[in-house]
Amino acid sequence: MSNAEHPYDRLSPDCIIAAVESAGYLCDARLLALNSYENRVYQVGIEDEQPLIAKFYRPGRWEDAQIMEEHAFSLELQDAEISVVAPLVDAAGNTLHRFDGFRFALFTRRGGYPPELDNPDTLLVLGRTLGRIHAVGSSARFHSRPTLSIDGMLTHNREYLLENFIPRDLKPAYESLTRDLLAEVIRVYGAVNDEDMIRVHGDCHIGNILWRDDCAHFVDLDDCCMAPAVQDLWMCLSGERHERELQLSELIEGYSEFCDFAPRQLRWIEALRTLRLVNYAAWLAKRWTDPAFPRSFTWFNTERYWANHILELREQLAALQEEPLRLL
Repeated sequence: MSNAEHPYDRLSPDCIIAAVESAGYLCDARLLALNSYENRVYQVGIEDEQPLIAKFYRPGRWEDAQIMEEHAFSLELQDAEISVVAPLVDAAGNTLHRFDGFRFALFTRRGGYPPELDNPDTLLVLGRTLGRIHAVGSSARFHSRPTLSIDGMLTHNREYLLENFIPRDLKPAYESLTRDLLAEVIRVYGAVNDEDMIRVHGDCHIGNILWRDDCAHFVDLDDCCMAPAVQDLWMCLSGERHERELQLSELIEGYSEFCDFAPRQLRWIEALRTLRLVNYAAWLAKRWTDPAFPRSFTWFNTERYWANHILELREQLAALQEEPLRLL
């Protein structure tokens, strides 16, 4: 395996420190790798100051214009006094830096812990914060960032997995099942139109929310995109159907204080979950030549994994045919 296949092989501690110092900071040589796989993220000690967070973007994934739209959206939210961790702006107005072939951004360190999603008060605050984010997000559009689509998350990923990863004896089941899933997702999600699409966080899972002092701090807008509002809401739901409906009602109660929510979007939740399940499997597959992935996801790409994945997708096919969640 060559360095060309794994560009992060060159991202040594010396390279990280030199990159941060090239942006005008004096490092104290303390480095802590943080839990990130798509990009590489480090806490970097700074002389006589608080540590910074340095995020090194995966080479070849985003164009500069797409990264700059991510940064501009973060700063727009920050200017609206929404607790989003935005990139630092240097004296020249830059947020995206370059060093030795890498593109990186610097952030202030923000502490916190995962929110308790079974707490109604927490859900109410999360809903309010997402309502404020979406009020800003709906005021303009992305021009370079992607739009969440069935083709991008299911159709192309399904074909990639069938051609490269699904075990031979499981291919007929996977091909048939995902064909049925695609038809159901088109049936359920096909009603979405351009007016439903706003700028959203895009990857609003519990790991990207830091809870502190009864406030939700949102981090990592790396997957921000044009998508329906419910994309940022459904990942906060878990448990049995009645539990999810209670959670959803708390979220929407808070959300509606700042932004209108169209109840018709509730029927898209299981379609969006289906897209995410297939996209996640394909994401792991497409990154499998990055040595960090086989080390960290040892359970992936085994017969057992693919069998369980197919079982999960069968359950998802049934969920797509159920009545959508209700607001209580």
